[in-house]
Amino acid sequence: MRRKGFEEHIVAEILERYSEVGLIDDALFARAWVESRHRSRGLSKRALVGELRRKGVDPDFVDAAVEQVSDDDEREAALDLARRRYRSLAGQSDDAVLRKLVGMLARKGYGSGVAIPVVKQVLAEAESDAAELLDEDAHYE
Repeated sequence: MRRKGFEEHIVAEILERYSEVGLIDDALFARAWVESRHRSRGLSKRALVGELRRKGVDPDFVDAAVEQVSDDDEREAALDLARRRYRSLAGQSDDAVLRKLVGMLARKGYGSGVAIPVVKQVLAEAESDAAELLDEDAHYE
């Protein structure tokens, strides 16, 4: 409204009225944002905090909204992201895969304390799956 040239007192009145009738609710917005972005994009708590703060949401609402994502939820989201991305990297060296997956998770806001163990788990799962396939092939020969 300010960019459109409305006077400050008019903007304040409109925003106050919107708040009174429940059209502006930063706490609700923050919770919905966290739920949506964590579920759909797999963003970490740290990334979500950054996004909400850049949008000007009160830090108390940001903290409360991010608390709804548990450490286990965050780890599962990172694991899901790494597993999906691994499919396009299969066949590359473990070092290259490790570097690329940890980098991808870092861009989503995950620290190395989450990213590295998650990527190592994905690599171990891939190795186990490959070993099972070899065992099945040997069984059929």
